Amino acid sequence: MSDMSYLDGNVLDGPLRELFAVDLSAATGRCESCGTTGPMAGMRVYPHAPGLVARCPACTNVMLRLVRAPDRAWLDLRGATFLQVPMPADEPYPRPL
Repeated sequence: MSDMSYLDGNVLDGPLRELFAVDLSAATGRCESCGTTGPMAGMRVYPHAPGLVARCPACTNVMLRLVRAPDRAWLDLRGATFLQVPMPADEPYPRPL
């Protein structure tokens, strides 16, 4: 991989907030390639593609891709084994249907 300048994962907060009702910058994810676990804000985000590409800070594996069009968005999380999202404690846990 060539050494292109990148931004930290905090740049994903606005675009992902458009898709999700919670702040994902504090969410924790695990890299599928090397197993590193850390906050979304710690990923290296490359905005030079037709969208945002977020890479693991340890091994540079692609963990997230986000492409936005005026009427839709594409979110690819194939490089992450999980995304743990912190939930506000004051909201009730939904019961099964």
